[in-house]
Amino acid sequence: MKQFSKSAVILFLFLFITGSVSFALAAPEVDPPKDTISAEKAQKSDSQEDLTPKAEAQKGDPSDRAIRMEEVVVSATKLPSIRKDIPNAVIIKDKKDIQASGSKTIGELLASEPGIDWQTYGNYGGATQEIHIRGMRGNATQVLVNGVNFGAPSLGVADVGKIPVDNIGRIETVKGSGSLLYGSGAMAGTVNIITKEPSRDKMDLKVSAGYGTQNTYRLAAENGMFVIGDFGYYLTAARTETDGFRDNSWLRQNDVSLKLLFDQKEKIHISLYGDYIDRSYGVPGVKTPAGTQDYYVGGERFYNSESATLLDHSSDKDGHLVLNVKGKPIKWFGYDLKAYYTNLENYNYARYAFDGTGAENWVKNRVLGTDGHLDVYPFEGTLLLLGFEYKDFNWKNQSYGLVLSGFSDGSDSTVEAHVFTQGYFMEAEYRPFKYGKAFAGFRHEINSAFGSENLPRVGVVINPFETTALKISHGKHFLAPTLNDLYWPADPYNKGNPDLKPENGWHTDVTVEQSLFNDKLFMTMSYFHWNVSDKIQWEPDSQGVWSPINLAGYKADGIEAGLKVGPFFGLSLGLSYTYTKAEEENRDYLKQDYGYPPDFPPDFQYIMVKRRATMTPENQFKGDLTYKSNFGLTATATLRYVGDQIVYNTESTTYPDTQTVNYTIGSYWTTDLKIEQRLFKHWVLSLAGYNLFDSPYDTRLQTFTDQTTFNTTMCGYPGRGRSVFGSVSYEF
Repeated sequence: MKQFSKSAVILFLFLFITGSVSFALAAPEVDPPKDTISAEKAQKSDSQEDLTPKAEAQKGDPSDRAIRMEEVVVSATKLPSIRKDIPNAVIIKDKKDIQASGSKTIGELLASEPGIDWQTYGNYGGATQEIHIRGMRGNATQVLVNGVNFGAPSLGVADVGKIPVDNIGRIETVKGSGSLLYGSGAMAGTVNIITKEPSRDKMDLKVSAGYGTQNTYRLAAENGMFVIGDFGYYLTAARTETDGFRDNSWLRQNDVSLKLLFDQKEKIHISLYGDYIDRSYGVPGVKTPAGTQDYYVGGERFYNSESATLLDHSSDKDGHLVLNVKGKPIKWFGYDLKAYYTNLENYNYARYAFDGTGAENWVKNRVLGTDGHLDVYPFEGTLLLLGFEYKDFNWKNQSYGLVLSGFSDGSDSTVEAHVFTQGYFMEAEYRPFKYGKAFAGFRHEINSAFGSENLPRVGVVINPFETTALKISHGKHFLAPTLNDLYWPADPYNKGNPDLKPENGWHTDVTVEQSLFNDKLFMTMSYFHWNVSDKIQWEPDSQGVWSPINLAGYKADGIEAGLKVGPFFGLSLGLSYTYTKAEEENRDYLKQDYGYPPDFPPDFQYIMVKRRATMTPENQFKGDLTYKSNFGLTATATLRYVGDQIVYNTESTTYPDTQTVNYTIGSYWTTDLKIEQRLFKHWVLSLAGYNLFDSPYDTRLQTFTDQTTFNTTMCGYPGRGRSVFGSVSYEF
């Protein structure tokens, strides 16, 4: 907290005092929907309601209605359900929240919400951005776009920085074991991103242009409408460029999406969604130590005082196609069927400063899948969900070595693999009386690479009062090895391991949600505990070759809490806090002797130790204050705190003896502010400032070796400094 300035303290006090004053006020009550049918109707109504600031001004600002206990959630049960009737803790963000926040990425939007940790590789245009839930790694969160996994099968993690915010209509984050419904990777929870759909009886049209620091600009356009009867579409397109804060931190991205819709409400709803992202970006590496001089090899500059890698760059070409057909033709029966195709291509160019050589690598992932479920209501108070899922993965990894000049050395390593998975699941819900509801389900997963997994889950919801929910959930989860883990091409330094087992464990959480003053005050608190066995981690084998193995496990206990107050007189306050105590079991190396095979075999010695989990902050806090006037002005201030994080590194003492050295990424505060003004009904001017007090902080650590002194230093990936972005939009 050393960097927590006086100005930030004043802003926090302002947030707290405003929330305390707002707590004393109340507003008229709104009758909520009562059951699943009501939830479905509420969802339809919400999807068709114009929630733009222009419409709010014309309708007397309906956004001042706080709807929290009765919010409709689809991702938790795969069916529209009222929040208080599901056994999971959830976070919901709609179009209003996204627009008011000023967030440029999904990670920024969800950062430090209860149980959420947003982790990046520093501030550069193409930096990977991951969502960590409740202290688990990024590969334990399954990120979905319109119900389809967005992550790369080769990595097992989703880079949410790729997803354009302009295209998003709603985000549902469901915490707790999700493997019953979503299979591998949903150990900590799921983030389901639902893209925009057209509204009936009106045309949506928005064109925007923005410019900011780092020579950053974004041009975007979107249009949606029902063309003839029940046929509609929604189209988005955008171009983003930035030079970044440091050398080689540039980004160039084009993205486009189209959703075609045939909607006859509950009778039948058909959508065809497609998107394509084409981007290229520099990879600057860590920030080098102070005083580092420019370093050249063969006339090319490899690093300087800002960036450890000046020649490295990457590109992504990602496309998704999703066909979804669903309906509820009769009161006691519904269906939801989906087919999808995903094509992901990643290119990476890397050069090595120690001798000027390098490598080019192409990884291609193609996924063909289908899933669906039937929902049956055999009698009042009972629901039976029957579902299936099939995925077919094709993976190709091709690489070339590069000589000093940067051209191919003639080598060619190509590996291809094919894996398929099948999942069958069933979940039953039963409400014997108005005050309680029980859930029980089971999934059987078959994977062609490692066999099968059985995944049970149970849950209970108790509603002693109309505005109170006690939720208990307990389920088994698992994470399949990635295709990189299984089949990475063998070379003298690395190789995959086709004998890996999946990670698995259990996740338990207890949540209390309470709404008061007609939802003007909403409180949530959760306790969670999870464990993971057979954690997959890359380690040197007996020959000194790095390869993934199933190594011990890790676990965590924690508490997360959230408070929403308002809106009152245009003011809304949100506060959240997360405490996570995570522990891992890992190797502590005492000796790493690579030897000289075959005459002198390698000799690696270690002991197993239990220690605080790496890259997991114990404390996180977030405060939001939003003001919305009756003359079109909206302002949002956001304050975030991230506690310190531990990184472990094995370092030589006297070769071949080694020791584990602990490094700490310091805690930090950031403060953001967005101001938006609507003019003449159709025009919107916005100005957003990020990290206003320019607090320095790192997001990750990595070693850097200076080739002139041969000193190796642990260096950081620096976070975003102060930046500003302004934009103008026309909405019709």
